[in-house]
Amino acid sequence: MTPPTGSHEEEALGQAYDARLMRRLLRYLRPYRGRVALAVVLLLASALLQLIGPWLTKVALDRAIPGKDGALLAWLAAAYLGSLLAGFALEYLQTLLTTWLGQRVMYDLRRQIFGHLQRLSLPFFDRNPVGRLMTRVTNDVEVLNELFSSGVVTVFGDLFTLVFIIGAMLLMDWRLALVAMAVLPLVVLAAAVFRARIRDAYREIRIKLARINAFLQERITGVGVVQLFGRERDTGERFRAIDRDYLDAHLRSITYYALFFPVMELITAIALALLIAYGGREILEGTVTVGVIAAFLQYVRRFFQPIQDLSEKYNMLQGAMASSERIFKLLDTEPSVPEPAAPLRPPRAGKGEIEFRDVWFAYRKRDDGAQWDWVLKGVSFKVRAGERVALVGHTGAGKTTVINLLMRFYEPQAGEILFDGVPIQRVPLEELRSRVGLVLQDVFLFSRDLAYNIRLGRGDIDDARVRRAAARVGADRFIERLPQAYAHALGERGANLSVGERQLLSFARALAFDPLVLVLDEATSSVDSELEEQIQRALETLMRGRTSLVIAHRLSTVQNAHRILVLHHGELREEGTHAELLARGGLYARLHELQFAQPAAGVPQLVS
Repeated sequence: MTPPTGSHEEEALGQAYDARLMRRLLRYLRPYRGRVALAVVLLLASALLQLIGPWLTKVALDRAIPGKDGALLAWLAAAYLGSLLAGFALEYLQTLLTTWLGQRVMYDLRRQIFGHLQRLSLPFFDRNPVGRLMTRVTNDVEVLNELFSSGVVTVFGDLFTLVFIIGAMLLMDWRLALVAMAVLPLVVLAAAVFRARIRDAYREIRIKLARINAFLQERITGVGVVQLFGRERDTGERFRAIDRDYLDAHLRSITYYALFFPVMELITAIALALLIAYGGREILEGTVTVGVIAAFLQYVRRFFQPIQDLSEKYNMLQGAMASSERIFKLLDTEPSVPEPAAPLRPPRAGKGEIEFRDVWFAYRKRDDGAQWDWVLKGVSFKVRAGERVALVGHTGAGKTTVINLLMRFYEPQAGEILFDGVPIQRVPLEELRSRVGLVLQDVFLFSRDLAYNIRLGRGDIDDARVRRAAARVGADRFIERLPQAYAHALGERGANLSVGERQLLSFARALAFDPLVLVLDEATSSVDSELEEQIQRALETLMRGRTSLVIAHRLSTVQNAHRILVLHHGELREEGTHAELLARGGLYARLHELQFAQPAAGVPQLVS
């Protein structure tokens, strides 16, 4: 199969703003357009409140104090206090609302991504490591949460504040407004330098974080090997180096922020100094009042705060564009095994007949890219209803590939596969897989109770059916010994069960689902000899009355099969019963002889 790529997608940062991506992101706000409108209204009101304080100060200094009007001064003070309290209330409501919006969008997006991942075909997971996909659902969605809760809506508040303050200053005194805005070229220059530096720092942070995630996933998964060979110290040193790089990247970004904000404060101070110098002269000449200068000093303070916020939001926007591009790339990935456009269901009372007709399949092309690296080459065979057929052959002969194609995990490049006479490309995936029960060598169990791992959440499989299935394959013996029996919670991947117990549980699961066709992919190869007899009895129960396709490892299954198919280098080379194939003295007989180092005629063991 195609090996996973080693590159980190996180290293691609993308452009700072992409209108196409932003339009697509904003669609997630459509279900909450009423709350978005309310948030914008709150931001608008909050921006208007920013104008009240300086204006009240001007009135107090120009009218109330010179006129010794105590009542007016008290009213102005009360109004000032009221504006502060109203601003606090609006800030609280706005923060609550925008954060709620961010969380809802994150909730919707995560559900969509997870649902999409479950529909994707296995070739996609062959190419994409689990850690990368988890990053999409966690880190990248969290970045978008910050955009929606602190960026895409609140940016309107910053823009409203800037526009209103500029308007108020121009209305109050356009000459002083021009003096205050004389430092804007310095602001633009500082913001441009900051954005360039923080962009590089942010890219470094993403690269280092991706390396930490990849290293952790690999080393935690392989912790048994690390401990077995005593490589804990070496692994710790390597992690310390990767973690140090991540720390250094963060410290660089902190350094840029630590420089940017004092620079902005310095520019603000220059603007205030220009106002005081120019305004002081105007006061002396009697063309400007003290109240106007005091109001302008406050307006200038409030004017530069949104500019700082917008500079920070630029960095947030840049990260959001990169994350959204990766997320939408994932969501735009179509399953390589699609649902049929014109579905055709097999007969409801199906027989479970399987047929391969001249099937050719390759997981990938050769290194030169010109030819397919064929795994199956023109394979044709038919499994009749109720028949038990075994597949044998050397490792890499194509046995598991036959199963993958039957389950439509992959699509053949040529040929046709039929289920009860219907091409499986025409059968809905859920319908096909509901009729086929697959038991793998590597049993996957979920971190839930035993009963859940048998029924897998299916509502029509009740407790009685779960217990009957377990009893029929002999799994009830070990289950009843557990502290909580069927309610016993399993560890990750069933770590608190033995290999044989996990295998019996997988047989009970297949029996509870009651499929027409049973497929066993070396399902007994990992079982110790002590449990072999019990496993074989369970297999007999499981296969009785069903069409069974078995990738053989234990030859007791092979000798009892109605037919044995021998695959070699992707071709079907021999076909017959155990005795017929041994008597023929061909490939099957040689495989049998290789396992036992003697040409025995009745000892049923074979390595597939």
